[in-house]
Order: sequence, then C-alpha cells, then structure tokens
Amino acid sequence: MRHSLNFRLLAAFATVIVVIIGTVFFFTYRTTRGEINRIEDRLQTAQDTRVETELIRYYQFAGTWDGVQPQVVQLGKLYNSRIIMTDNAGMVLADSDGKLIGTKYITKESGRVLGTTIGRFNSALGIGQNSVATDPTSTPVTATFATGVLYITHGDSTDINRASLQITYNTIGRFFLWGALLAVAIAIILTFFLSRRILAPVKALTNATREFGKGNFSHRVDSKDEGEMGELARSFNAMADDLERNERLRRNMTADIAHELRTPLSNLRGYLEAASDGLVKMDDAAVHSLGEEASSLSRLVDDLQELSLADAGELKLIIQPEDISHLITETVTVLQAKASVKNINISTDLPAKLPEANIDSHRIKQVLYNLLDNAVAHTGPEGRITVTARQEGDCLYISVADTGEGIPAEDLPLIFERFYRVDKSRTRATGGTGLGLTIAKRLVEAHGGRIDVRSRPGQGTTFTFSLPISNDLTI
Repeated sequence: MRHSLNFRLLAAFATVIVVIIGTVFFFTYRTTRGEINRIEDRLQTAQDTRVETELIRYYQFAGTWDGVQPQVVQLGKLYNSRIIMTDNAGMVLADSDGKLIGTKYITKESGRVLGTTIGRFNSALGIGQNSVATDPTSTPVTATFATGVLYITHGDSTDINRASLQITYNTIGRFFLWGALLAVAIAIILTFFLSRRILAPVKALTNATREFGKGNFSHRVDSKDEGEMGELARSFNAMADDLERNERLRRNMTADIAHELRTPLSNLRGYLEAASDGLVKMDDAAVHSLGEEASSLSRLVDDLQELSLADAGELKLIIQPEDISHLITETVTVLQAKASVKNINISTDLPAKLPEANIDSHRIKQVLYNLLDNAVAHTGPEGRITVTARQEGDCLYISVADTGEGIPAEDLPLIFERFYRVDKSRTRATGGTGLGLTIAKRLVEAHGGRIDVRSRPGQGTTFTFSLPISNDLTI
C-alpha cells in the first residue's frame, strides 16, 4: 500500500512524540515507585521501633508479660502486622492473631537475649540478628529483651505499582496528555508546510522527467532552495544541460556523418555513372580521383571505429618503453612535405635527453600526426609550427604550437567534440573528417594523460598533452 509524503511525515512526527512522552512517563513512574518503596521501608522501621517501645514500657510498668496479649493484638491491628512474643525458651507469650499462645515457636535460629537493651536490627528489614520466622514468606523483625524475644511480620503492603501509576498520572499525566495533543496539532501544521516545501521541487522534478520522456530536453526546474532539494534541482538542471547538449551533438553528428559520406559517395557515383555513359574516360587521373574518394570514406570509417572502441573502453594498447624524441622527429618528417607546399616551417625544440615513456608508439604517433595535420591545415603561408617537449615530475609534456588563425574563445570548450568545426559551413576545403582532435583526446586519456589547448584569434594555437613516464597500463 502506497502512502503519500504527508502521511509518512505525520506518522514520523507522531511516532517521535509518542516515544518521547512514553519514555519520560516511564522514567517518571520508575522514579516514583522507587521513592514510594523507600518511604514504605522507613515507615515500617519507624512502626517496629514504636512497637518495641510500647512493649518495653509495658514490661517496665507491669514487671511481667502477663496480660500483654491485648496490647499485642491492638498493636497488630494498628500497624497491620503479625506480632509474636516468646520467652527465652521459645514459648509464645503473646500472638496478635491469638493462634500460637502457649506453643513452642520454632525458628531456624533462636533469638539472642541481649539483656535489657533493644536488640540489633537488620538495616533493611529490622530483623533480629539470629531469628527467622517460620513463615518463609514473612519478613520478621526482632527485638531481644532480658526476658523474651519479639517477632514482627508486616502485613500486605500497598500495591506499589498501582500507587506509583496513580501518583504519576495524577501529578503529571494530564500535562502529558495535553502536551501530546498540542504536539500532534503542531506536527499536523508542520507536516502541511514541510510537505508543501518538499513536494514542490519533487513535483517539478517529476514533471521535468516526464517532459524528458517525451523528448523535450529544454525543460528546467526552477528552485531557489539553498538546501539539499535546491542542490538536487541544480544537479538535475546540469544533467538536463548535458543531455540537451549531447542530444544536439548527436543530431549534429548524424548530419555530419551523412554529409561526410554523401560527398565522396556522390563523387564516386558521378564518376561511375559518367564512365558508364561513356562521358568520362577511365584514365589514370579518373582512377586516382576515385581512389582519393574511397580513401576518404575509409578514413572516416576507421576514425569512427577508433572512437567507438575508445568510448566502449575496448581500445587495445601495446605498451612498451619508447623514445618520445624519436617519435616526434619521425612524425614531423612525415608532414614536412605537406607543410612545404604551403611554405610552412615545422621545427622541433627538444631537450638533449628525455626519459623513455611507457606508451603505445603507434597511438601516440597518431596523436602527433592529428595535431600537426590540424596545425598545417589552419596555418597560412609563411607560418611556423613548433613542437616542443619537456619533463615535469613524472610526466612528459608535448606541445604543438602554430602561428595560424587561432580559435575564438567560445569555441575552445567544444573543439574536441565529434565533427565540431569552427567553420559552421562544414567546408571540406581543409580536408579531414572532423574527428582528429576527438580521437587525439581519447588516445591521450587512454594513456592516463590529458590534453589542453590555448589559443587567441589571429595569434595562433598551442595544443599540449601529457604522458606519464611510467604507468601500469597493460597490453
């Protein structure tokens, strides 16, 4: 059975109220019962002392125990106790119940005759030091005189538990009852306001998730709460921003893939249809052109496969110690010819000795190639590209800096996204698939490093990536 938040809050408040009041009442009852027990013990001790005093006075006045029976009966009724008096031989001289007079009163231990002084008493029960009543349930209290022994067994005491409850209730029970009613009323009011305050952002989040389910990623939750619910709303909005951006990038990627595929496919189809109609002769130039278009398609498919493997965490790396200076020199040599066509100078600035790094040389070459190829594509004639490397701590830092056109500040956070182009027209004049930087970022991160970019329009761009000198990556 499902319950609303209002019901659960009210139930929680009511439970806390009942537990607190019940706990206070219980401890108050226990304290009251203990105090009543102590008072009753003191009263019984005082009563025993008075009985002894009265009987001693009788003996001192009469000089004998003859005729003491009425006195004992009266004292027994007055104090609701069983009083038995014996001589030194254990013969019952007086019994408040009148049943044992003239009989031998047998106890486990006989009382001690202590002259004319009052006998010593047990501190808790007032029992004579060496006397025990025949009734195992009784609590005898004795006083020993020169001519006899006294036994006192108290009658039924007051129902302590009932008295304690009655006193506790009469004293503070009514206050507890009214306090409980007032607390429940306050709990209902608090439940009403708290549930509204809590449920408002929850309902807003529920509505937002429903809109998301319908494909509307633009919906946001408006919350001014600075607490946990506000943090939840802000986290939800941040998630919504990411989802909306990812959805937009997904759509753009689909359009970009279609665009990148359409151009070479259209060229291939055009050449083939023209050749089929006899309009174009399939000479070496035509075959070379068709080969270039096929290569473009192949590179796009390879790049997409690389990205899918990286995203799935299934990118295979062959890790071994490599000389990073040698890799940089090889990659620069490969792109030197392409840079020379635009009269771009590529140079290196490398320390005399760099430590070897545990890397996949093929993948790091791919990163360097993508960065250098991107720099050549966006650097004008007479420009310069410089590759540097340095060691800082346990990492190597490789930088590729150019004097090209630069990247606007608003585009910098997005340049590593798939198919993202600063040129929104998606022109293919610069070549490439628009995935080079994305692949470079994934490969660097797969090695445990990171890649950053600094750029200002008209002043060039610098890409820097780091590589741990030693790591635990496995093949």
